[in-house]
Amino acid sequence: MGKQPLRRKGVSYAKWGYIFIAPFFLAYAVFHLAPQVLTVYNSFFENYREGLTQVGPNFVGLKNYAALFTPDSSGSVDILKYAGNTLALWLGGAVPQILVALLLAIFFTSYRLRIKGQAFFKAVIYLPNLIMASAFSMLFYTLFSNVGPVNQLLMQLGWSDHVIDFFAVKFTVRGLICLMNFLMWFGNTTILLMAGIMGIDQSLFEASTIDGASSLQTFFRVTLPLLTPILVYTVITALIGGLQMFDVPQVLTNGLGTPNRSSTTLIMYLNNYLGTSKNYGMAGAISVVVFLLTGLLSVLVFKSLARQREP
Repeated sequence: MGKQPLRRKGVSYAKWGYIFIAPFFLAYAVFHLAPQVLTVYNSFFENYREGLTQVGPNFVGLKNYAALFTPDSSGSVDILKYAGNTLALWLGGAVPQILVALLLAIFFTSYRLRIKGQAFFKAVIYLPNLIMASAFSMLFYTLFSNVGPVNQLLMQLGWSDHVIDFFAVKFTVRGLICLMNFLMWFGNTTILLMAGIMGIDQSLFEASTIDGASSLQTFFRVTLPLLTPILVYTVITALIGGLQMFDVPQVLTNGLGTPNRSSTTLIMYLNNYLGTSKNYGMAGAISVVVFLLTGLLSVLVFKSLARQREP
């Protein structure tokens, strides 16, 4: 009998792939998934500190959720009010951010203009994103305070004969928060959209030019449909970041959400229960509501933008 041919054992590349990504899933399970499950679990318990006395944990079912949506003495529901504040602040900063970023991305990547020094402009545009939000907020607080340079300049120019308390007016406080969020994040969004446009085959733009399409027609018929996946990603990530807004309004208003809590966000509301009372039950319930709201709005944004891409 002849010798049996030797069989070479193949290398399982899939196995090594799983081994390399295992640390990520392990870290996610320990530092993200477990706390999320624990948060949902705590939301069904009465667990808070009253002075030096620890109350609970006592199982109360949906009592924490019912308390969140119970109107106060004035007839308003706090969590709905703060959700409205958060969405208004997000829209005020995110809509201009995405529009300006889209215009800048088209300008810098235009094959007709052929702008030089794109690396320099990318660095300059991204620089505000490197500043900490707390430092940015302190800068604006100093600029617009009652003794700040903005008030001094307005009075010296004769545009105002008295000190303007910018932090006592709902419009100006929200406007400053939206402006800061816009300045900090439009550079990051611009770079993402530039990368998306640069990934589109340039021959498509050349073909549209040969066919006699105008710049607007090229944008709406070529650029925008092919850029939709990146645009969906930027809008959803901006939405998630907006619903988690905390540091800018917290520092700018000293945690008070002035005036009349009109700039208090959902995460600021959540942080109040994690302060002196350590009310983990209510904090857990608010976290679950924020999670569900984020998921619902993200699905709506995805469905609406994806539907526009369909022929």
